Amino acid sequence: MAVADLRADEGDGALGAQAEKSKLQKHFGRADIFFFLVCTLVGIDGLGTLATKGGEGFTWLVVCVLLFAVPSAALLAELGAAFPDEGGPYVWVRMAFGRLAGAINNVFYWVTNPVWMGGTLVGTALGGLMTFFHGGEEFSTTFQYVFAFAFIWAGVLFAVLSFRVGKWVATVGALARFALLGLFSVLVIAYGFAHGFHGPSASSYAPSFSGFVVLVPLILFSLVGFELPSAAGEEMEDATKDVPSGIAKSVIATGLLYGLPVLGILLVLPEQQASGLAGFPDAVRQALTVFGGSVAPAADGTVAVTLTPFSTAVGYVMGLLVVLVAFTSGLTWIMGSDRTLAVSCYDGAGPRSLGRFSERFGTPLRVNVLSGVISTLVFVAANTITSGDAGKFFTVALALAVSTTLISYLGIFPAAWVLRRRLPDAPRPYRAPALGLLTVVSTAWIVFCTVQILFPGLGDGWFTEDFRADGWEFSERWTYLLVELVPLLVFTALAVAFWAVGRRELRAAHPAR
Repeated sequence: MAVADLRADEGDGALGAQAEKSKLQKHFGRADIFFFLVCTLVGIDGLGTLATKGGEGFTWLVVCVLLFAVPSAALLAELGAAFPDEGGPYVWVRMAFGRLAGAINNVFYWVTNPVWMGGTLVGTALGGLMTFFHGGEEFSTTFQYVFAFAFIWAGVLFAVLSFRVGKWVATVGALARFALLGLFSVLVIAYGFAHGFHGPSASSYAPSFSGFVVLVPLILFSLVGFELPSAAGEEMEDATKDVPSGIAKSVIATGLLYGLPVLGILLVLPEQQASGLAGFPDAVRQALTVFGGSVAPAADGTVAVTLTPFSTAVGYVMGLLVVLVAFTSGLTWIMGSDRTLAVSCYDGAGPRSLGRFSERFGTPLRVNVLSGVISTLVFVAANTITSGDAGKFFTVALALAVSTTLISYLGIFPAAWVLRRRLPDAPRPYRAPALGLLTVVSTAWIVFCTVQILFPGLGDGWFTEDFRADGWEFSERWTYLLVELVPLLVFTALAVAFWAVGRRELRAAHPAR
């Protein structure tokens, strides 16, 4: 079968694809792709959680970079270079498995991001502000709501702007990561020389099944996204060359930007003090005492940190960088995934009304606004369910974001192998080695981790103490399952409904098909 036939699949441009593509603007070069990928892949919302398992978190991080990030990046480099279509991840799945599969997979790929932005990322930003500006105490409910709404809708505003503007926001976000994580690594070294390194024992680095279940889904969540720039494939200057190059560089940068801070948290922060919400900000604050201040043992087994005015001022800067990193993490994902949804809608896998791009900005304005609405609803719902408990709210939102993200790759990863077999003669500027093996390995990681997110510890003590998330009790295991499972069922139903609407509109536009 020819590439053109698979791309068409019931009529290329059936619902105005060419008209929408004519609005796209090419602003995406090689350096832009690299910075966009760094901004996409490197977040700080999971750094504290990785440290809660001691040295084992670092061990699993290294394993996942080598045995998951590298293989999956190779798959996605081939797809992005060979099929540089706008809405890349959706187009690949639709070409490989059909429009219905593409619609379902794409809704999960898209909805992850407003869920993540309105949930985990708001929590991460609030955690940074709490640590550096509010003495570690939680803000009032009113402040949390005002901040969350500003955080979400500022992201929507930047997503509406063209890549000509958006790519610079992503570049600033990437530089903020280098500044925040680089300075933290330097502070850790200085702190260690001043106070001694008190990291976990060598035995704590040994991997275990409980650590695998708790940590690996989060690590995989932090290591996916190499395909995201391909959502704007037709806005790139030279996707066939720039995508593989950007992905290769970002794999190395991602490994370093995650590995060094996680190791730093382990060396600086007492294990009892690490938490998913504020573990990284707490470690930063403690390391800031090298500029002046003191660290004293607290009655609860943690430490009490006192900073001088100068170190407090540096802490304010670090706190703002935490907020900026969290904000730009959500922004890049919204920019990319909103495009995939809009493309699927003008392709006939969703309502045509959502498949319209702005004539002025070349961006999917309606989907951008829809993402903002969903992010806002997620924040309100999760905050209500957890009764304003920031830590518990964080774990619920993070688990839901992880599950929806990983599920979407059940379609994306196998697409590379299927399209290699169906279109063996299609030009491939980059060819992944041992494609079948890489596909099986990458997909197997995703399948196992998806099951464990829904049923933590299944096979070795479902929702027992070693496996359940912080803040949850064994008696709440069914509540946790419902909180995770019901949204997944709703998203699946939404995807099927989108597909049904798109199919009806497609048939109306092409009655002879």
